Amino acid sequence: MRSFNEGTPERRILTVPNLLSFFRLLLIPVFIWAYVGKQWSWQTGCVLALSGLTDIADGIIARRFHMISNLGKVLDPVADKMTQAAVLLCLVTRYSWMLLPLALMVCKELCMIVTGSMIIRKTGHVFGAVWHGKLATVLLYATMLLHLFWGDIPAGISVACALICSFFIILSFVLYMVQNASLLKKTSGGSQPD
Repeated sequence: MRSFNEGTPERRILTVPNLLSFFRLLLIPVFIWAYVGKQWSWQTGCVLALSGLTDIADGIIARRFHMISNLGKVLDPVADKMTQAAVLLCLVTRYSWMLLPLALMVCKELCMIVTGSMIIRKTGHVFGAVWHGKLATVLLYATMLLHLFWGDIPAGISVACALICSFFIILSFVLYMVQNASLLKKTSGGSQPD
């Protein structure tokens, strides 16, 4: 019987980074319960900060110790997006304008799933995040943490944060679509992407 960790490093399942991503998924119901159920704002912020730290740690460990796996390339962004969507849904209950970055993020991710699946099917490769996607993620986490730790944030600052996040989500979406269209065009022409 084959072990989960047999084969090349990219095919491994039970790695420290993957376990950290699973841990982040387990934190999602915790901060929903803390924010919606208990209305603990800063405690929810602490849980989100812990989730963010494990996200940073799993990336560092994966690169430093050569634990980058195909599962990790999928699981890490799934954990990120599910976390972001859950926190934004919580924030919408208090800040209705947070619906804009939430809706944009959902649309972007659905398109990324479709085009990403097509690229994986054609190339056999899972491509990781690039700078604009990481920047949009950092800004979104900063906005969410700001709203959780600053309970009486003025509406003007809150709306400005939502608009800035929305702009960078749109920018990242456009750049990813250009990149994915280019990859699909190369593969349909019979050549492999760089």
